[in-house]
Amino acid sequence: MKKTIIEKAKGGVKGVLPFFLLTLLSITGCTDLDQSSISTIDKDNFYQSEADIKVALNGVYQVLTDGSMNGPWNDELIFLNDLQSEYARRGTANSAAITEIGDFAITPTNAFVETAWLYRYKAINRANILIDKVNETALPEQVRNDYVRTAKFLRALYYFDLVRLFGDVPLVLHDGEGEGEPRTSKDEVYRQIVDDLTEAEGISAGFPRLSSEASSQAASGLLSKVYITWAQTDSEYSKAHQSGLYQKAIEAADKVIASGKYKLIDKFIDNWSLDKKEGPELIFTVEHKFGINRNVTGHCVFSTGFDNNKLPVIAAINNNLYYEFDANDQRRDASVTLRLFDPSKGAYFDFDRLRFRKYIDTLYMANESAPYISGQNTSSSVLRFAEVLLVKAEAENELNGPSAAAYEALNAIRRRAYWNPTSNSQGKPADGTPLELSGLSKEQFRQAVQQERYLEFVTEGNRWFDLKRWHILVKTIKEKVPASDLKYKNVSTRNYYLPVPETQIELNPRLEQNWGYAGEASNDPYSALGWK
Repeated sequence: MKKTIIEKAKGGVKGVLPFFLLTLLSITGCTDLDQSSISTIDKDNFYQSEADIKVALNGVYQVLTDGSMNGPWNDELIFLNDLQSEYARRGTANSAAITEIGDFAITPTNAFVETAWLYRYKAINRANILIDKVNETALPEQVRNDYVRTAKFLRALYYFDLVRLFGDVPLVLHDGEGEGEPRTSKDEVYRQIVDDLTEAEGISAGFPRLSSEASSQAASGLLSKVYITWAQTDSEYSKAHQSGLYQKAIEAADKVIASGKYKLIDKFIDNWSLDKKEGPELIFTVEHKFGINRNVTGHCVFSTGFDNNKLPVIAAINNNLYYEFDANDQRRDASVTLRLFDPSKGAYFDFDRLRFRKYIDTLYMANESAPYISGQNTSSSVLRFAEVLLVKAEAENELNGPSAAAYEALNAIRRRAYWNPTSNSQGKPADGTPLELSGLSKEQFRQAVQQERYLEFVTEGNRWFDLKRWHILVKTIKEKVPASDLKYKNVSTRNYYLPVPETQIELNPRLEQNWGYAGEASNDPYSALGWK
């Protein structure tokens, strides 16, 4: 039976684990989801103290930033998500895998596709072991519960990624299971995600200390996003229970809002500032620190530095996105930029092609002696309060039409967008349109929510997922990408999901490939559903 190399939990959320703990946490598993372990430790005797369990939990967190590039929240999701949107393209990339993604020419051997599958199952296996073993310890019940619920939050997050990236995926809940298993239906995977997050809502208030740790509110916020996504999957269950799923999305969002713990901050760009990593808008983040769990997204969007002669790794299709923002919308210059201050020259530099702004670390640029590449200390925002509000607005409209609650949630986003943090005053759109929306039809409100999400979450790993769940991926690419671009020429409904990695199908023939990746030219299941 083919085995992978021994995986090691190299570090956790907070830092590098001591060498002896690295050795203790070594785990081996099969690449075809045979998750039985040939371990260098006796797992039955390891999970005894709270210190042991902390090490194991750090190992589950650590996969979020595993490796120098391919960790799910290093830059993988910006490649698999934003690079598959209408506003980004591959730039100067020496990676065939990135080129495939940017051109909508992904193959089942793509390196990012394979790591997207393997890394998440590695993390899920770690979570499964922890969940089973913690309940066997003699720790106080509440302590056990907090560790189990945190592991379940992370397991849910990893499965939520998998089901959105690949569709049906094997559902494995215990160590030693999974070998030779077929893909589990999306509905069953979503049920497990909901079960895990519902339990995670019971995490004690004092257990998490940072936004990079799972919390009760993070579980509720992620639940709201899971419910609205499930409602729009066109599965048998979601079609029959769509209204109930929208209602649950609203209820989960309301839990976060009612907690009073979070709010929209006045200055949008501060959500990515190195000195404001614990801002009140950040519900769940992935913390990055150079030398431990680097964020290379900032480098990939700014790999050229102050130079117009080449494109960064992740480039803009063109400059249109900049002009789609209203001139008074503070999100524009925080999300994309045509000008940055170059501290080495003491002057502003003008770019011919816009740069994606959020992960460009200006504190680093002002420090010429800084020993790291720009962006490698910038946290990734997995869930912000702004998204909870937009999920509530969208679910309210889908369920009840543009209700007062829907307008309040959406207009809160618009008020912040046009707030002037310099003068500390409320601004309004420069184009003369109303600041606060009103009198819209259900379809007009739907379009307004989609537009605000478009402007709010540039390069935050949301756009491809949004276009997919709204079933307008191909339509949007065809409308906004130039016809001369390979992305325009290659996009098709097959791009609604990634291919199952070829190595996994070779190891487990019961894993059927997604439509369109084995040469199919007919019987398109997505067009049959009305997806555009």
